[in-house]
Amino acid sequence: MEFGMFHQFPVVPGGSESEAFERGFEQIDTAERCGLDVIWLAELHVDPARSVAAAPMTIASAIAARTERLKIGIAVQVLPLCHPLRIAEEAATVDQVSKGRLIFGVGRSGLPRTYEAYGIPYAESKDRFAETLQVVERAWTAPRFSHTGKYYSFDNVAVTPKPYQKKLPPIRVAASSPDTFPAIGKLGYPIFVMPRGTFSDMLPAIESYRAAWREAGHPGHGQVYLRVPLYVGDTAERARREPEESIMHFFREQAARLRASAGRAGTSANDGRLERAAALDHITYEDAIRGKLILGTPESVADQLHALQDELGVDGILAELNTGGLIPHDRVLNALRLLCEEVKPRFH
Repeated sequence: MEFGMFHQFPVVPGGSESEAFERGFEQIDTAERCGLDVIWLAELHVDPARSVAAAPMTIASAIAARTERLKIGIAVQVLPLCHPLRIAEEAATVDQVSKGRLIFGVGRSGLPRTYEAYGIPYAESKDRFAETLQVVERAWTAPRFSHTGKYYSFDNVAVTPKPYQKKLPPIRVAASSPDTFPAIGKLGYPIFVMPRGTFSDMLPAIESYRAAWREAGHPGHGQVYLRVPLYVGDTAERARREPEESIMHFFREQAARLRASAGRAGTSANDGRLERAAALDHITYEDAIRGKLILGTPESVADQLHALQDELGVDGILAELNTGGLIPHDRVLNALRLLCEEVKPRFH
């Protein structure tokens, strides 16, 4: 089991952007010292009350310079917003600076507002994603290459630097809608999963991913990495009480974002955003604890993760230790320490 922490560099109400970076880097230093496997960086734009993580590659480079062991993942780089040559150069640079510790996680994002801010039609996101990823891989592996596509054309370009890892850094792709699971399996990429319902609800989609993986003839079984709201406390009572306000804030904010994005250009009228928003409006903390969160003492959290391994066959987690961004900094550091020092050793 790979243990990672999903990090959004959240902004605390009343706090400054500088404080958000300072706290974020202190958590990353703790992750390095305590033995976490991967730090995963979000990419979030035009949402100043939520996060300062608008430039994950820049943050990744800073992490590379201040750590020696910790792997640095992007979860996810929103490829349709990127120029393919520029992101290939920047990601390869991070891989060089870190001496091969980059994991290149990619996706499309489900927030049309971000696309509107960048002046890119959300309806183009799927095609832009596929073309950009194709160009990045060629830029990393070919001494020179040409490309003529729907959005980009290049003639005999030589992109430098090449990645430190040969032939290229690990690539993982975010899967959300049911049709994306088999599509990614067919292409042979590991996947990120963020459950929309309960953890158990993800089993049919994961099975479709692995079936497509096998049918395409790829070796192995296809790797699945689960982003999971998770909190470890010194006691069961504290593990339950300490994150409650922040987690419920997260669900209400998610509902608001879904409602705001429903009906925007490029979205489908029947994509379920309004229905998911309504469900999140009325979810209780008790509902969330049953199958949407992992909370508890180190022993309890380890037992719940073992059960997830058995049920879904997950290969690793992206633990969201500060779901909602309101958990006090010292409590996040304690949860991170407990995850690394008391949960992780229970896995081989």
